[in-house]
Amino acid sequence: MITANYLPIVLLLAEVSPSWTGRVLSVFPEINISGCRRFRFGNDSPKTNRTIMVMGATGAGKSTLIDGMINSILGVQWKDDYRFKLVKEDQKETQAMSQTSEVTIDYSLTIIDTPGFGDTRGIDRDKEITEQIRNLFTSKTGVFELDAVCFVVQSALARLTPSQKYVFDSVLSIFGKDIAENIRVLAITASGVPCPEEKGVPLHFKFNNSVLFACSTSSTNEEDDEDEGFDEMFWAMGCKSMKKFFSALNQIQTKSLTLTKEVLSERKQLEILLESLQKQVRVGLSKMDEIKQTSVILQTHEAEISMNAKFEYEVTIPETNRIEKKENTFITNCQQCSFTCHDNCIFANDEEKIHCGAMRNGYCIVCPGKCIWSVHFNQKYKWEYKLVTKKQTLTDLKAKYEIATGAKNSVELIMMKLENEYEEVQVEVTVMMDESSSSLNRLKEIALKPDPLSTPDYIDMLIEGEKSDAKPGWKTRVESLNGMKEKAEYMAKVGRGEVLLEKGQRKTHKKPLSKTLWQKITAPFTNQ
Repeated sequence: MITANYLPIVLLLAEVSPSWTGRVLSVFPEINISGCRRFRFGNDSPKTNRTIMVMGATGAGKSTLIDGMINSILGVQWKDDYRFKLVKEDQKETQAMSQTSEVTIDYSLTIIDTPGFGDTRGIDRDKEITEQIRNLFTSKTGVFELDAVCFVVQSALARLTPSQKYVFDSVLSIFGKDIAENIRVLAITASGVPCPEEKGVPLHFKFNNSVLFACSTSSTNEEDDEDEGFDEMFWAMGCKSMKKFFSALNQIQTKSLTLTKEVLSERKQLEILLESLQKQVRVGLSKMDEIKQTSVILQTHEAEISMNAKFEYEVTIPETNRIEKKENTFITNCQQCSFTCHDNCIFANDEEKIHCGAMRNGYCIVCPGKCIWSVHFNQKYKWEYKLVTKKQTLTDLKAKYEIATGAKNSVELIMMKLENEYEEVQVEVTVMMDESSSSLNRLKEIALKPDPLSTPDYIDMLIEGEKSDAKPGWKTRVESLNGMKEKAEYMAKVGRGEVLLEKGQRKTHKKPLSKTLWQKITAPFTNQ
Protein backbone atom coordinates (compact mmCIF):
# COMPACT_ATOMS: atom_id res chain seq x y z
CA MET A 1 0.00 0.00 0.00
CA ILE A 2 1.17 3.53 -0.77
CA THR A 3 0.02 6.38 1.44
CA ALA A 4 0.77 10.04 0.84
CA ASN A 5 0.07 12.78 3.37
CA TYR A 6 -0.09 16.37 2.13
CA LEU A 7 -0.25 19.48 4.24
CA PRO A 8 -3.30 21.50 3.17
CA ILE A 9 -1.42 24.54 1.91
CA VAL A 10 0.76 22.72 -0.59
CA LEU A 11 0.36 22.89 -4.36
CA LEU A 12 0.23 19.19 -5.06
CA LEU A 13 1.14 18.81 -8.70
CA ALA A 14 2.51 20.46 -11.77
CA GLU A 15 0.39 20.08 -14.89
CA VAL A 16 0.90 17.18 -17.28
CA SER A 17 3.11 17.90 -20.30
CA PRO A 18 1.02 19.09 -23.27
CA SER A 19 2.76 16.51 -25.47
CA TRP A 20 1.48 13.59 -23.39
CA THR A 21 -1.12 11.56 -25.32
CA GLY A 22 -1.44 8.57 -23.01
CA ARG A 23 -3.73 8.07 -20.02
CA VAL A 24 -3.14 9.54 -16.58
CA LEU A 25 -4.63 7.39 -13.82
CA SER A 26 -5.35 9.77 -10.96
CA VAL A 27 -5.11 8.89 -7.28
CA PHE A 28 -7.58 11.00 -5.30
CA PRO A 29 -7.58 11.96 -1.61
CA GLU A 30 -9.50 9.54 0.58
CA ILE A 31 -9.74 11.27 3.95
CA ASN A 32 -8.58 14.34 5.79
CA ILE A 33 -6.45 13.80 8.86
CA SER A 34 -4.46 16.03 11.18
CA GLY A 35 -4.88 19.01 8.88
CA CYS A 36 -3.57 16.99 5.93
CA ARG A 37 -5.02 15.37 2.85
CA ARG A 38 -4.34 11.66 2.75
CA PHE A 39 -4.11 9.63 -0.44
CA ARG A 40 -4.18 5.82 -0.50
CA PHE A 41 -3.37 3.41 -3.28
CA GLY A 42 -3.88 -0.28 -2.61
CA ASN A 43 -5.10 -2.14 0.45
CA ASP A 44 -3.77 -2.45 3.99
CA SER A 45 -0.72 -4.67 4.02
CA PRO A 46 0.95 -6.73 6.78
CA LYS A 47 4.32 -5.81 5.27
CA THR A 48 6.78 -3.50 7.01
CA ASN A 49 5.87 0.16 6.51
CA ARG A 50 8.46 2.78 5.62
CA THR A 51 7.78 6.50 6.07
CA ILE A 52 9.64 9.29 4.30
CA MET A 53 9.19 13.05 4.54
CA VAL A 54 9.98 15.08 1.43
CA MET A 55 11.09 18.67 2.08
CA GLY A 56 12.80 21.47 0.22
CA ALA A 57 12.49 24.93 -1.26
CA THR A 58 9.62 26.06 -3.44
CA GLY A 59 10.20 24.89 -7.02
CA ALA A 60 12.77 22.25 -6.12
CA GLY A 61 10.74 19.51 -7.83
CA LYS A 62 9.20 17.67 -4.87
CA SER A 63 5.79 16.98 -6.40
CA THR A 64 7.15 15.56 -9.66
CA LEU A 65 9.66 13.48 -7.71
CA ILE A 66 6.83 11.94 -5.68
CA ASP A 67 4.91 11.19 -8.89
CA GLY A 68 8.06 9.47 -10.14
CA MET A 69 8.23 7.38 -6.98
CA ILE A 70 4.60 6.29 -7.36
CA ASN A 71 5.12 5.25 -10.98
CA SER A 72 8.34 3.40 -10.12
CA ILE A 73 6.71 1.47 -7.27
CA LEU A 74 3.78 0.48 -9.48
CA GLY A 75 6.13 -0.80 -12.17
CA VAL A 76 5.15 1.62 -14.94
CA GLN A 77 7.31 1.09 -18.04
CA TRP A 78 8.43 3.57 -20.70
CA LYS A 79 6.23 2.00 -23.38
CA ASP A 80 3.11 1.97 -21.18
CA ASP A 81 0.42 4.40 -22.31
CA TYR A 82 -0.47 5.52 -18.81
CA ARG A 83 1.11 7.25 -15.82
CA PHE A 84 -0.03 7.68 -12.22
CA LYS A 85 -0.20 11.02 -10.46
CA LEU A 86 -1.65 12.53 -7.31
CA VAL A 87 -4.18 15.30 -7.91
CA LYS A 88 -5.79 18.13 -6.02
CA GLU A 89 -8.92 17.30 -4.06
CA ASP A 90 -11.11 19.60 -6.15
CA GLN A 91 -9.75 18.51 -9.52
CA LYS A 92 -12.47 17.06 -11.79
CA GLU A 93 -10.51 14.31 -13.52
CA THR A 94 -11.98 10.81 -13.69
CA GLN A 95 -10.37 7.41 -13.83
CA ALA A 96 -12.12 5.66 -16.72
CA MET A 97 -10.26 2.35 -16.36
CA SER A 98 -8.60 0.51 -13.52
CA GLN A 99 -5.04 -0.66 -13.98
CA THR A 100 -3.44 -3.63 -12.25
CA SER A 101 0.28 -3.21 -11.57
CA GLU A 102 2.85 -5.33 -9.82
CA VAL A 103 4.41 -3.46 -6.91
CA THR A 104 8.21 -3.34 -7.15
CA ILE A 105 9.11 -2.91 -3.45
CA ASP A 106 8.64 -5.41 -0.62
CA TYR A 107 7.27 -2.95 1.94
CA SER A 108 4.38 -0.49 2.16
CA LEU A 109 5.33 3.16 1.88
CA THR A 110 4.07 6.40 3.43
CA ILE A 111 5.21 9.61 1.73
CA ILE A 112 4.76 12.94 3.53
CA ASP A 113 4.99 15.89 1.17
CA THR A 114 5.40 19.41 2.53
CA PRO A 115 4.92 22.91 1.12
CA GLY A 116 8.10 24.59 -0.07
CA PHE A 117 9.99 26.72 2.41
CA GLY A 118 11.24 30.14 1.38
CA ASP A 119 8.54 31.15 -1.10
CA THR A 120 7.52 34.73 -1.87
CA ARG A 121 5.15 34.95 1.11
CA GLY A 122 8.10 35.06 3.49
CA ILE A 123 8.80 33.79 6.99
CA ASP A 124 5.18 33.99 8.15
CA ARG A 125 4.34 31.32 5.60
CA ASP A 126 7.26 29.17 6.80
CA LYS A 127 5.94 29.42 10.37
CA GLU A 128 2.58 28.11 9.12
CA ILE A 129 4.31 25.12 7.56
CA THR A 130 6.22 24.33 10.76
CA GLU A 131 2.98 24.55 12.75
CA GLN A 132 1.26 22.13 10.38
CA ILE A 133 4.16 19.68 10.73
CA ARG A 134 3.90 19.94 14.52
CA ASN A 135 0.17 19.22 14.24
CA LEU A 136 0.80 16.14 12.07
CA PHE A 137 3.46 14.78 14.43
CA THR A 138 1.44 15.35 17.63
CA SER A 139 -2.01 14.21 16.47
CA LYS A 140 -3.31 10.90 17.82
CA THR A 141 -3.86 9.78 14.23
CA GLY A 142 -0.75 11.41 12.82
CA VAL A 143 2.80 10.23 12.18
CA PHE A 144 4.92 8.76 14.99
CA GLU A 145 8.13 7.64 13.26
CA LEU A 146 10.24 8.35 10.18
CA ASP A 147 12.67 6.33 8.12
CA ALA A 148 14.07 9.20 6.08
CA VAL A 149 13.90 12.97 5.80
CA CYS A 150 14.46 13.62 2.10
CA PHE A 151 15.77 17.09 1.28
CA VAL A 152 15.16 17.86 -2.40
CA VAL A 153 17.63 20.19 -4.14
CA GLN A 154 18.51 21.20 -7.68
CA SER A 155 21.89 19.65 -8.48
CA ALA A 156 22.73 22.52 -10.87
CA LEU A 157 23.21 24.88 -7.91
CA ALA A 158 26.96 25.23 -7.36
CA ARG A 159 26.60 26.79 -3.91
CA LEU A 160 23.83 27.79 -1.56
CA THR A 161 22.55 31.35 -1.67
CA PRO A 162 21.58 32.97 1.67
CA SER A 163 17.90 32.20 1.04
CA GLN A 164 18.68 28.58 0.11
CA LYS A 165 20.85 28.19 3.20
CA TYR A 166 17.93 29.53 5.21
CA VAL A 167 15.64 26.86 3.72
CA PHE A 168 18.14 24.11 4.53
CA ASP A 169 18.67 25.33 8.10
CA SER A 170 14.92 25.81 8.63
CA VAL A 171 14.25 22.21 7.66
CA LEU A 172 16.99 20.84 9.92
CA SER A 173 15.91 22.97 12.90
CA ILE A 174 12.56 21.17 13.02
CA PHE A 175 14.05 17.80 13.99
CA GLY A 176 15.72 16.25 17.01
CA LYS A 177 19.38 15.26 16.95
CA ASP A 178 18.52 11.58 16.64
CA ILE A 179 17.19 12.17 13.09
CA ALA A 180 20.62 13.24 11.77
CA GLU A 181 21.47 9.75 10.48
CA ASN A 182 18.18 9.56 8.57
CA ILE A 183 18.60 12.67 6.41
CA ARG A 184 19.08 12.06 2.69
CA VAL A 185 19.73 14.58 -0.09
CA LEU A 186 17.76 13.95 -3.29
CA ALA A 187 19.39 15.87 -6.13
CA ILE A 188 17.16 16.66 -9.11
CA THR A 189 19.43 16.64 -12.17
CA ALA A 190 19.14 16.81 -15.94
CA SER A 191 22.59 15.37 -16.53
CA GLY A 192 24.45 12.16 -15.90
CA VAL A 193 26.88 13.64 -13.37
CA PRO A 194 27.13 11.19 -10.45
CA CYS A 195 26.62 12.16 -6.83
CA PRO A 196 29.52 11.80 -4.36
CA GLU A 197 30.42 8.23 -3.44
CA GLU A 198 29.49 7.18 0.08
CA LYS A 199 30.56 4.18 2.11
CA GLY A 200 27.69 1.99 3.30
CA VAL A 201 24.17 3.35 2.84
CA PRO A 202 24.32 6.32 0.42
CA LEU A 203 23.47 9.80 1.72
CA HIS A 204 22.90 11.35 -1.73
CA PHE A 205 20.70 10.22 -4.62
CA LYS A 206 20.29 11.73 -8.07
CA PHE A 207 16.98 11.76 -9.94
CA ASN A 208 16.00 12.76 -13.44
CA ASN A 209 12.23 13.19 -13.79
CA SER A 210 12.28 15.36 -16.89
CA VAL A 211 10.55 12.72 -19.05
CA LEU A 212 8.10 11.33 -16.49
CA PHE A 213 5.12 12.53 -18.55
CA ALA A 214 6.87 12.57 -21.93
CA CYS A 215 5.15 10.88 -24.89
CA SER A 216 6.44 7.40 -25.81
CA THR A 217 4.57 7.03 -29.14
CA SER A 218 6.43 5.87 -32.25
CA SER A 219 7.10 8.31 -35.09
CA THR A 220 8.17 8.19 -38.74
CA ASN A 221 10.20 11.34 -38.26
CA GLU A 222 13.90 10.53 -37.79
CA GLU A 223 14.48 13.56 -35.56
CA ASP A 224 11.52 12.60 -33.35
CA ASP A 225 12.86 9.04 -33.08
CA GLU A 226 16.21 10.42 -31.96
CA ASP A 227 14.55 12.60 -29.32
CA GLU A 228 12.54 9.63 -28.09
CA GLY A 229 15.74 7.65 -27.80
CA PHE A 230 17.14 10.30 -25.46
CA ASP A 231 13.86 10.40 -23.52
CA GLU A 232 13.92 6.64 -23.06
CA MET A 233 17.53 6.84 -21.88
CA PHE A 234 16.59 9.44 -19.25
CA TRP A 235 13.61 7.27 -18.24
CA ALA A 236 15.98 4.34 -17.67
CA MET A 237 18.28 6.57 -15.60
CA GLY A 238 15.32 7.63 -13.47
CA CYS A 239 14.24 4.02 -12.92
CA LYS A 240 17.76 3.06 -11.85
CA SER A 241 17.89 5.95 -9.36
CA MET A 242 14.53 5.00 -7.89
CA LYS A 243 15.57 1.36 -7.50
CA LYS A 244 18.76 2.41 -5.72
CA PHE A 245 16.86 4.75 -3.39
CA PHE A 246 14.18 2.23 -2.40
CA SER A 247 16.81 -0.45 -1.81
CA ALA A 248 18.77 1.88 0.49
CA LEU A 249 15.58 2.99 2.27
CA ASN A 250 14.99 -0.59 3.39
CA GLN A 251 18.35 -0.55 5.21
CA ILE A 252 17.76 2.62 7.25
CA GLN A 253 16.88 2.28 10.92
CA THR A 254 13.44 3.71 11.70
CA LYS A 255 13.48 6.59 14.20
CA SER A 256 10.79 7.63 16.65
CA LEU A 257 9.59 11.24 16.48
CA THR A 258 9.44 11.61 20.27
CA LEU A 259 12.47 13.92 20.44
CA THR A 260 11.39 15.84 17.34
CA LYS A 261 7.97 16.47 18.89
CA GLU A 262 9.71 17.87 21.96
CA VAL A 263 11.80 20.17 19.73
CA LEU A 264 8.68 21.48 18.00
CA SER A 265 6.89 21.95 21.32
CA GLU A 266 9.84 23.81 22.89
CA ARG A 267 10.19 26.06 19.83
CA LYS A 268 6.50 26.92 19.93
CA GLN A 269 6.56 27.75 23.63
CA LEU A 270 9.72 29.82 23.21
CA GLU A 271 8.11 31.80 20.40
CA ILE A 272 5.02 32.48 22.52
CA LEU A 273 7.15 33.47 25.52
CA LEU A 274 9.21 35.92 23.48
CA GLU A 275 6.10 37.55 22.03
CA SER A 276 4.62 37.96 25.51
CA LEU A 277 7.96 39.13 26.84
CA GLN A 278 8.06 41.93 24.28
CA LYS A 279 4.59 43.06 25.38
CA GLN A 280 5.58 43.06 29.05
CA VAL A 281 8.79 44.96 28.36
CA ARG A 282 6.82 47.67 26.61
CA VAL A 283 4.40 47.79 29.54
CA GLY A 284 7.39 48.21 31.85
CA LEU A 285 8.79 51.01 29.70
CA SER A 286 5.42 52.74 29.76
CA LYS A 287 5.15 52.32 33.52
CA MET A 288 8.64 53.79 33.91
CA ASP A 289 7.59 56.79 31.80
CA GLU A 290 4.42 57.17 33.86
CA ILE A 291 6.48 57.27 37.06
CA LYS A 292 8.77 59.94 35.59
CA GLN A 293 5.88 62.02 34.27
CA THR A 294 3.92 61.81 37.51
CA SER A 295 6.99 62.61 39.60
CA VAL A 296 7.84 65.69 37.53
CA ILE A 297 4.25 66.94 37.58
CA LEU A 298 3.79 66.39 41.31
CA GLN A 299 7.04 68.22 42.07
CA THR A 300 6.57 71.02 39.53
CA HIS A 301 2.99 71.75 40.53
CA GLU A 302 3.33 70.95 44.22
CA ALA A 303 1.89 74.28 45.28
CA GLU A 304 -1.15 74.08 42.98
CA ILE A 305 -1.85 70.48 44.00
CA SER A 306 -1.62 71.28 47.71
CA MET A 307 -4.12 74.09 47.20
CA ASN A 308 -6.41 72.15 44.83
CA ALA A 309 -6.69 68.34 44.97
CA LYS A 310 -8.63 68.46 41.69
CA PHE A 311 -5.78 70.10 39.79
CA GLU A 312 -5.67 68.32 36.40
CA TYR A 313 -2.58 67.14 34.57
CA GLU A 314 -1.95 64.81 31.62
CA VAL A 315 -0.06 61.53 31.73
CA THR A 316 0.49 58.76 29.16
CA ILE A 317 -0.32 55.28 30.47
CA PRO A 318 -0.74 51.77 28.98
CA GLU A 319 -4.28 50.42 28.78
CA THR A 320 -5.61 47.07 27.61
CA ASN A 321 -7.98 47.22 24.67
CA ARG A 322 -10.17 44.64 23.00
CA ILE A 323 -9.23 44.28 19.33
CA GLU A 324 -11.25 42.26 16.83
CA LYS A 325 -9.22 39.27 15.66
CA LYS A 326 -8.67 38.35 12.01
CA GLU A 327 -11.14 36.03 10.33
CA ASN A 328 -10.38 32.30 10.30
CA THR A 329 -7.83 32.63 13.11
CA PHE A 330 -7.96 31.22 16.64
CA ILE A 331 -6.56 32.77 19.79
CA THR A 332 -6.21 31.86 23.46
CA ASN A 333 -7.46 34.45 25.96
CA CYS A 334 -7.21 34.20 29.74
CA GLN A 335 -10.53 35.28 31.26
CA GLN A 336 -9.06 35.89 34.70
CA CYS A 337 -6.17 38.08 33.55
CA SER A 338 -7.85 39.73 30.50
CA PHE A 339 -4.74 38.77 28.60
CA THR A 340 -4.10 37.22 25.17
CA CYS A 341 -1.73 34.34 25.81
CA HIS A 342 -1.48 32.95 22.26
CA ASP A 343 -2.27 35.12 19.26
CA ASN A 344 -2.32 32.39 16.60
CA CYS A 345 -3.45 29.09 18.10
CA ILE A 346 -4.33 26.00 16.04
CA PHE A 347 -6.98 24.83 18.53
CA ALA A 348 -10.43 26.30 17.97
CA ASN A 349 -12.28 24.27 20.61
CA ASP A 350 -11.98 25.47 24.20
CA GLU A 351 -11.91 21.84 25.37
CA GLU A 352 -8.57 21.44 23.57
CA LYS A 353 -6.86 24.52 25.01
CA ILE A 354 -4.84 22.26 27.31
CA HIS A 355 -2.84 21.43 24.16
CA CYS A 356 -2.25 25.10 23.25
CA GLY A 357 1.40 26.07 22.87
CA ALA A 358 1.05 28.49 25.81
CA MET A 359 0.28 25.64 28.23
CA ARG A 360 2.76 23.53 30.15
CA ASN A 361 1.62 20.82 32.57
CA GLY A 362 -1.93 22.17 32.43
CA TYR A 363 -1.05 25.77 33.31
CA CYS A 364 -0.37 28.84 31.17
CA ILE A 365 3.23 30.03 31.05
CA VAL A 366 2.30 33.42 29.58
CA CYS A 367 -0.57 35.17 31.39
CA PRO A 368 0.33 37.18 34.53
CA GLY A 369 -1.58 34.81 36.82
CA LYS A 370 -0.13 31.62 35.26
CA CYS A 371 -3.71 30.36 35.33
CA ILE A 372 -5.03 26.86 34.75
CA TRP A 373 -5.81 25.99 31.12
CA SER A 374 -9.58 25.70 31.68
CA VAL A 375 -10.02 29.48 32.12
CA HIS A 376 -8.58 30.11 28.64
CA PHE A 377 -10.90 30.49 25.66
CA ASN A 378 -10.99 31.16 21.93
CA GLN A 379 -12.85 34.45 21.53
CA LYS A 380 -13.70 36.96 18.82
CA TYR A 381 -11.26 39.53 20.15
CA LYS A 382 -7.77 39.76 21.59
CA TRP A 383 -6.26 41.99 24.25
CA GLU A 384 -3.59 44.49 23.26
CA TYR A 385 -1.80 47.22 25.18
CA LYS A 386 -2.23 50.72 23.84
CA LEU A 387 -0.71 53.97 25.10
CA VAL A 388 -3.35 56.59 25.90
CA THR A 389 -3.05 60.13 27.27
CA LYS A 390 -5.41 60.83 30.14
CA LYS A 391 -6.17 63.70 32.47
CA GLN A 392 -5.77 62.88 36.15
CA THR A 393 -6.01 64.59 39.50
CA LEU A 394 -4.43 63.86 42.87
CA THR A 395 -7.88 62.74 44.03
CA ASP A 396 -8.00 60.21 41.19
CA LEU A 397 -4.61 58.81 42.16
CA LYS A 398 -5.57 58.55 45.82
CA ALA A 399 -8.74 56.68 44.91
CA LYS A 400 -6.85 54.37 42.54
CA TYR A 401 -4.29 53.42 45.17
CA GLU A 402 -6.73 53.52 48.11
CA ILE A 403 -4.92 56.28 49.95
CA ALA A 404 -7.08 57.97 52.56
CA THR A 405 -7.98 61.61 52.02
CA GLY A 406 -5.90 63.80 54.27
CA ALA A 407 -3.18 61.19 54.68
CA LYS A 408 0.26 62.56 55.35
CA ASN A 409 2.89 62.19 52.66
CA SER A 410 0.22 61.19 50.13
CA VAL A 411 2.49 62.14 47.20
CA GLU A 412 5.24 59.87 48.52
CA LEU A 413 2.72 57.06 48.99
CA ILE A 414 1.50 57.46 45.40
CA MET A 415 5.07 57.32 44.08
CA MET A 416 5.72 54.20 46.14
CA LYS A 417 2.61 52.54 44.70
CA LEU A 418 3.70 53.41 41.15
CA GLU A 419 7.17 52.00 41.76
CA ASN A 420 5.66 48.82 43.20
CA GLU A 421 3.67 48.38 39.99
CA TYR A 422 6.85 48.84 38.00
CA GLU A 423 8.61 46.28 40.19
CA GLU A 424 5.80 43.76 39.64
CA VAL A 425 6.20 44.07 35.87
CA GLN A 426 9.94 43.66 36.32
CA VAL A 427 9.44 40.44 38.26
CA GLU A 428 6.99 39.14 35.63
CA VAL A 429 9.59 39.80 32.94
CA THR A 430 12.22 37.98 34.97
CA VAL A 431 9.98 34.91 35.35
CA MET A 432 9.38 34.78 31.61
CA MET A 433 13.09 35.22 30.95
CA ASP A 434 13.77 32.22 33.17
CA GLU A 435 11.23 30.19 31.18
CA SER A 436 12.76 31.37 27.89
CA SER A 437 16.27 30.55 29.06
CA SER A 438 15.13 27.07 30.08
CA SER A 439 13.61 26.47 26.62
CA LEU A 440 16.75 27.75 24.89
CA ASN A 441 19.00 25.45 26.90
CA ARG A 442 16.77 22.45 26.25
CA LEU A 443 16.75 23.18 22.51
CA LYS A 444 20.55 23.30 22.51
CA GLU A 445 20.51 19.79 23.96
CA ILE A 446 17.95 18.17 21.66
CA ALA A 447 17.57 20.14 18.39
CA LEU A 448 19.47 19.05 15.28
CA LYS A 449 20.20 22.67 14.37
CA PRO A 450 19.40 26.07 15.91
CA ASP A 451 16.53 28.06 14.45
CA PRO A 452 18.12 30.21 11.70
CA LEU A 453 15.87 33.10 12.70
CA SER A 454 17.38 33.19 16.21
CA THR A 455 20.61 34.84 15.00
CA PRO A 456 20.52 38.61 14.26
CA ASP A 457 23.47 38.42 11.82
CA TYR A 458 21.73 35.64 9.90
CA ILE A 459 18.58 37.75 9.60
CA ASP A 460 20.65 40.73 8.40
CA MET A 461 21.98 38.49 5.63
CA LEU A 462 18.43 37.54 4.60
CA ILE A 463 17.35 41.19 4.65
CA GLU A 464 20.21 42.20 2.37
CA GLY A 465 19.36 39.29 0.07
CA GLU A 466 15.73 40.44 -0.16
CA LYS A 467 16.78 44.02 -0.89
CA SER A 468 19.22 43.03 -3.61
CA ASP A 469 16.80 40.57 -5.29
CA ALA A 470 13.86 43.01 -4.99
CA LYS A 471 11.33 40.31 -5.91
CA PRO A 472 7.60 41.16 -5.67
CA GLY A 473 6.56 41.63 -2.05
CA TRP A 474 10.13 42.12 -0.78
CA LYS A 475 9.25 45.15 1.37
CA THR A 476 6.64 43.16 3.30
CA ARG A 477 9.11 40.31 3.80
CA VAL A 478 11.80 42.71 5.02
CA GLU A 479 9.31 44.16 7.51
CA SER A 480 8.64 40.66 8.86
CA LEU A 481 12.36 39.94 9.03
CA ASN A 482 12.98 43.14 11.01
CA GLY A 483 10.35 41.99 13.49
CA MET A 484 12.12 38.64 13.78
CA LYS A 485 15.45 40.42 14.25
CA GLU A 486 14.05 42.23 17.28
CA LYS A 487 13.07 38.87 18.79
CA ALA A 488 16.44 37.37 17.88
CA GLU A 489 18.33 40.18 19.62
CA TYR A 490 16.24 39.63 22.68
CA MET A 491 16.72 35.86 22.52
CA ALA A 492 20.48 36.35 22.30
CA LYS A 493 20.44 38.41 25.51
CA VAL A 494 18.35 35.77 27.28
CA GLY A 495 20.72 33.05 26.08
CA ARG A 496 23.75 34.91 27.44
CA GLY A 497 22.02 35.52 30.76
CA GLU A 498 22.74 39.23 30.62
CA VAL A 499 19.50 40.42 32.15
CA LEU A 500 18.49 37.80 34.69
CA LEU A 501 17.91 38.98 38.26
CA GLU A 502 19.06 37.01 41.27
CA LYS A 503 16.33 34.88 42.80
CA GLY A 504 14.64 36.42 45.79
CA GLN A 505 16.03 39.86 45.03
CA ARG A 506 12.64 41.52 45.21
CA LYS A 507 11.99 40.24 48.74
CA THR A 508 15.25 41.62 50.10
CA HIS A 509 14.82 45.15 48.69
CA LYS A 510 12.68 47.75 50.38
CA LYS A 511 13.61 50.31 47.74
CA PRO A 512 12.67 49.95 44.06
CA LEU A 513 14.91 47.65 42.03
CA SER A 514 17.89 49.11 40.20
CA LYS A 515 16.88 50.75 36.92
CA THR A 516 20.18 49.74 35.31
CA LEU A 517 18.97 46.14 35.21
CA TRP A 518 15.75 47.24 33.58
CA GLN A 519 17.72 49.26 31.03
CA LYS A 520 19.58 46.09 30.03
CA ILE A 521 16.30 44.25 29.62
CA THR A 522 14.76 46.99 27.50
CA ALA A 523 17.83 47.72 25.37
CA PRO A 524 16.45 46.10 22.16
CA PHE A 525 13.31 48.25 22.37
CA THR A 526 14.72 51.69 23.19
CA ASN A 527 16.36 52.26 19.80
CA GLN A 528 13.18 52.41 17.77
